[in-house]
Amino acid sequence: MSEDINAKLVASKQKWAKDGRLLTGTTSRPEEQRLPPGQKLVTNWPVLDLGIQPDVSKDVWRLTIDGLVENPLVWDWNEFQQQPAFDDVSDIHCVTQWSRYDNHWQGVATRHVVELVSPLPAANHIIMHSYDGYTTNVKLEHFADVDCLIAHSHDGEPISREHGGPARLIIPKWYLWKSPKWIKRIEFVDADKPGFWEVRGYHNEGDPWLEQRYVA
Repeated sequence: MSEDINAKLVASKQKWAKDGRLLTGTTSRPEEQRLPPGQKLVTNWPVLDLGIQPDVSKDVWRLTIDGLVENPLVWDWNEFQQQPAFDDVSDIHCVTQWSRYDNHWQGVATRHVVELVSPLPAANHIIMHSYDGYTTNVKLEHFADVDCLIAHSHDGEPISREHGGPARLIIPKWYLWKSPKWIKRIEFVDADKPGFWEVRGYHNEGDPWLEQRYVA
């Protein structure tokens, strides 16, 4: 991880986790209410990062997809753009308590990625790596859900650098820290490996309706 990380910010978020800040102690399900427990609806799109916003041009951007797969691959930007287009509209929920409804995403479906690389039978988790050194982990079944994608556009505009452009993951059923910005590598593995926030007190799965903000 880069030395440019905002250590004070990271320490404050770790304290949030330790203190259980923002927890309401309530749960629900998406079929019961659209806004998860403890969340506040916003219409803007807040910017959160670790103090680093990598400037990754499309000319140098590469996405490696490897690990326990039959067909590992590396896409440059042109190859990424040549994949079948996928559009989706979803709500997003940040662990810092804001939610934003009806985000229109365009990119490449993660299901398409899974079909192309053909995971080996032992693969059961995904580790995602970003250009800023960030990592996070999800189950393969969560990564391959119907509303998940590698997004290059949001609400009709290319995703900006501050929001993770030129491409980022969107895994909308889970808190947004599970949707890494500036995606660089998608690794299929046979054992879970907690990522940056997961080893700093955040919950390993992060279901907003179960309010899985932090380790219990």
